[in-house]
Amino acid sequence: MAPTDQPRLALVHDYLLTMRGAERSFAEIAACWPQAPIYTLLYDAPTVAAGFDGREVHTSYLQRFGARQGSFRTMLPLFPGATERLQLDRYDTVVSSSSAFALGVRPGPGALHVCYCHSPFRYAWFERERALAECPWVARPLLRLTLRRIRRWDLRAAERVTRFVANSAITRERIERIYGVDSEIVHPPVAVERFAPAEPQDYVLFVGQIVPHKRVEVAIDAALAAGRPIKIVGEGPDLARLRTLFEGKPVEFLGSVDDSRLADLYARCLVLVVPNIEEFGIAAVEAQAAGRPVLAVDRGGVRETVVNGETGILVACEDAAALAEPLREIDFASFDSAAIVAHAQRFGAATFRSRFAALVERYRDEVGATA
Repeated sequence: MAPTDQPRLALVHDYLLTMRGAERSFAEIAACWPQAPIYTLLYDAPTVAAGFDGREVHTSYLQRFGARQGSFRTMLPLFPGATERLQLDRYDTVVSSSSAFALGVRPGPGALHVCYCHSPFRYAWFERERALAECPWVARPLLRLTLRRIRRWDLRAAERVTRFVANSAITRERIERIYGVDSEIVHPPVAVERFAPAEPQDYVLFVGQIVPHKRVEVAIDAALAAGRPIKIVGEGPDLARLRTLFEGKPVEFLGSVDDSRLADLYARCLVLVVPNIEEFGIAAVEAQAAGRPVLAVDRGGVRETVVNGETGILVACEDAAALAEPLREIDFASFDSAAIVAHAQRFGAATFRSRFAALVERYRDEVGATA
């Protein structure tokens, strides 16, 4: 459907400081309602201009501190209160995009609040120990207390959501387990039209943040154990350590790359490796849109995006040895690129916009929201 603009509909996202998967999804949500105002805790306009240039964007009071992607986490204790102070009470419909705090906005009485949930806040609910491990030891007691308070706030905040929409089956299960409500699934949008097949080379590819929970080291160990070179695309706090650890090995750390270079890297890789559990995993779909198979741990979003044996290989165990075995044994160059590309098309942005806008309109009809 082609959604009409709703002057009393507002859009919310946690923070707009980078253009990763959640922000790209939100950009497509915003495209459904091009006249709707956008609310967010923090906004780095030059960095996210491609997705939100020319839009009416309102920020929280925290914006005055000038936080950027590398430093905004220092404001963690302030985010719940700042979210609740965003002025949304004049809108009949609020559509939030949340992996942390946006679900906690306060719409006016009787308003419809639809939350597209990328995940309940990971560090508060199921990655707390990882968050503590990544924090300097002197600050860990404060972080532990902060996360405990955020969990309590998050449960109260979820009660203000009228309808949840999950980005995957694993997110739907978490929403039900944590918040006690059901949700419908709409898979995130992927710009599949940006990618095209090419002649594959012999390198393994990893694309993602260079942080411990992405398990980049496992991907590297698997490639090296199989005798394959590997290219790593991404930035993050674990990058310097990994560069030092694998110095002199056939491991190429490329940092951030532009969209054109990324598309070429996907198209020419032997296989994309996904060693961690993703709620959805946009990189896996991007690789398939470029005609390349995916090697992944058989958990999370890849179960919904990869056809085992046809568009990739899913392994039961999560260690490097389990990933190394198919890298040695399977001829990934022989996979049918055209069939892989055709499979990826079902995750295109136009499909997402149509499904999500229709769902919001259905919810509006169900609750009698008017704009």
